Amino acid sequence: MNKNKDKKGQLFFLVGNSGSGKDSLLKEALDKWPKDLPLVKIPRRYITRPLHETEPFHSVSPKEFHKMKTKGKFCFTWHIYDLDYGVPHEILQWVQNGALVVVNVSRKIIPEARREFPTLKVIFVKVPFAITLDRIKKRGREDPSDPIFQERVARARKMENYSDADFIVDNSGDLHIGATQLRNYLLSFAGK
Repeated sequence: MNKNKDKKGQLFFLVGNSGSGKDSLLKEALDKWPKDLPLVKIPRRYITRPLHETEPFHSVSPKEFHKMKTKGKFCFTWHIYDLDYGVPHEILQWVQNGALVVVNVSRKIIPEARREFPTLKVIFVKVPFAITLDRIKKRGREDPSDPIFQERVARARKMENYSDADFIVDNSGDLHIGATQLRNYLLSFAGK
């Protein structure tokens, strides 16, 4: 018997600058998730970029992405850094079935998503610019001379804060500390 059968789930958007450590933070937070609670679900996004070991996602060509979008395969899409991102519709069923669902997205889709999903909770991962810059360099997705790298850096400098977040996680220090903050926030929605 599913003890969450009558309980509606919760949708969370996890946002923060490139290099803020969103994926690492989420993985660490969920590594110590209580075994007696339903797992937090994290959809694998579709991105028009070749696979990279720093991030799990489905790599698709721009043509494939456009076809999927036209067929209504995504509930959220956005275009940033010359890439298309899509979140599959299955997340809506997960929430309906009582799951906590966390999606790593761009802040640019939040206003529209809040209109469509008034109970949406936005979690902002805050990291000072100097640390963010160092992390972007170390992960090595782009060469520092690449215009996309420069765009990420400029955006990180400009958007160090996000006042419209429902919850802010400081991920500037030890990963364990930020992960504990994130896990405790998610637990507050898990009925425990």
